Amino acid sequence: MSQIPAASREWHLIRRPQGWPVAEDFALREAPVAAPAPGRILVRNLHMSVDPYMRGRMNDVKSYVPPFRLDHPMDGGAVGEVVASAAEGFEAGDHVLHGLGWREYADVDAAHATKVDASLAPLSAYLGVLGMPGLTAYAGLFEVASFKEGDSVFVSGAAGAVGSLVGQFARIKGAARVIGSAGSDSKVGMLKDKYGFDAAFNYKNGPVAKQLKEAAPDGIDVYFDNVGGDHLEAAISSLNVHGRATLCGAIAQYNDTEPAPGPRNLALAIGKRLRLQGVLVGDHAGLQPRFVEDVAGWLRSGQLVADETVVEGIENATEAFLGMLRGENTGKMIVSFTG
Repeated sequence: MSQIPAASREWHLIRRPQGWPVAEDFALREAPVAAPAPGRILVRNLHMSVDPYMRGRMNDVKSYVPPFRLDHPMDGGAVGEVVASAAEGFEAGDHVLHGLGWREYADVDAAHATKVDASLAPLSAYLGVLGMPGLTAYAGLFEVASFKEGDSVFVSGAAGAVGSLVGQFARIKGAARVIGSAGSDSKVGMLKDKYGFDAAFNYKNGPVAKQLKEAAPDGIDVYFDNVGGDHLEAAISSLNVHGRATLCGAIAQYNDTEPAPGPRNLALAIGKRLRLQGVLVGDHAGLQPRFVEDVAGWLRSGQLVADETVVEGIENATEAFLGMLRGENTGKMIVSFTG
């Protein structure tokens, strides 16, 4: 058994954000650490994830996942090292993936921890390309959007953790054309030069609908929506007959204080016979074995690039989260405690 510290730092939500979250909505506090009870393991977190869905959990509203409780530690994906175990099948030194991030040490129910192999991929990859964002991209493209070879695909938020993978998955599986949007010219260049997108545009440089039509003059067959708002409206205009849209996120609206208007052109979905369907990764656990096999193979072959933006130190976790909401990350935003 490794040395168990007396205390651990953890982030608490201390008030509900109004619009954009600010530093004063959070507090970094100390909590005591104890040896694990039977059936539990104590994990020293090495990396934690910050994700767009966490913004929704800061509101006290009913959703597909419960809201964060005020003055309690927040949670989310994390990977770490077992320092003490009172559970069969886990030993000190094992690396595990679990759901109690936002803290240095986590007392985890062993039933909710999954061993991961650091020799197969960097541990942080289990929070990104081989984790929830990767499976979201895989399920949303192949199962929800029913992607097929020869489709033209448009991805919004294409330089983010999910979007960057969606575009590459489509390219690898034979898309006729892959188009992406991003929020800076440098990210647009990366989409084309590093990730292999056929076309990309900076949504800040002009109307999204106009730029999308220029990038996809023959229309699109699949839209993967990470943004919502004007991107969804533009995609509806450009989708071909029997087009499919996977609705994954609406980051453009997460911090709005008033309800966002729906797409003004939704009636086009009738004549075009469009399918607009939401995706929640938890519905697609059955894809996990095929997902890991495919994605690990694409990584080994060099067909797939998986970028991370790493922020060091638990004290910087909330700023990493806010930076992710502002679009400052390329690929998966990770907070590492390894320093």
